[in-house]
Amino acid sequence: DYICNITMDEKSVNIIVLNWNQRELSLECIRSLEKTTYKNKRIVFVDNGSNDGSSESVKTLHPNVEIIQLETNIGYAAGNNFGFNAIKHKSKYTIFLNNDTFVDPGFIEPLVEELERNPHTVQAVPKIFYASEKNTLWYAGGSVNLAFSQIHHIGIRSNSTESFNERKPVDYATGCCFCIRSEDYAEYGMFDEGYKMYCEDVDLSLTIRKRGGKIIYVPTSKVWHHVSISTGGNHSFSKWRKKHSSIIKLILKHVNVAMLPISILFYSIKALLSLMIIPILKMNLKR
Repeated sequence: DYICNITMDEKSVNIIVLNWNQRELSLECIRSLEKTTYKNKRIVFVDNGSNDGSSESVKTLHPNVEIIQLETNIGYAAGNNFGFNAIKHKSKYTIFLNNDTFVDPGFIEPLVEELERNPHTVQAVPKIFYASEKNTLWYAGGSVNLAFSQIHHIGIRSNSTESFNERKPVDYATGCCFCIRSEDYAEYGMFDEGYKMYCEDVDLSLTIRKRGGKIIYVPTSKVWHHVSISTGGNHSFSKWRKKHSSIIKLILKHVNVAMLPISILFYSIKALLSLMIIPILKMNLKR
């Protein structure tokens, strides 16, 4: 069981960075984290059974980073949960951060401040941009309507970033980056390890909202994300398969029984259409 020990400092933050065979991206991420202005932080590198020397490089180049080593890749949800439970020094707050990101030096303070000021806020989530196009939005909030099988990022691919500068409640926090009280993460059951990739973040947020918690988008916190590198690009069959198996699990878990037939119908149509356009998108990319 998780025991929250916050007697030393109320505002301590652990930042969990999960890695699998992405040494260079992880090193870039850690370099950016070490430049952050928040003093009372600890970077925790959780290695999901890599064989590319990731842990050795982190240990050599960043000796102050806590390394948690797994023998095999147990997936995103289980890897983060294992890391969270195995951390030596517990903290009041935990930030889960994808290793394929880099961060603004001041990204931690606004997230912690949101949770400090508002007890009903359970997750604080930053504004996230594409790493390849630094002024193009990837996430400015999440919207979910499972009855119609709709899960999407607000503001995705928008260049008018000023339009998304309002702090607001959103339907879900992306697992790419969010901040949560450590005791809340444990209390809400952590990530459901039945999801191997995709939707574990939406699942956690839906569980939080069902119990009256709020997910708040905090645009003054900024992160940049190398999107879809781990699954071979935006248009791979591997991504389609993993994504849609997770969406149907999400629907079965959270949709009202009376709405299930409609939700599954919309899910089936959208899944088939998205599968059919993968070859077309791949052909266009090759031209």
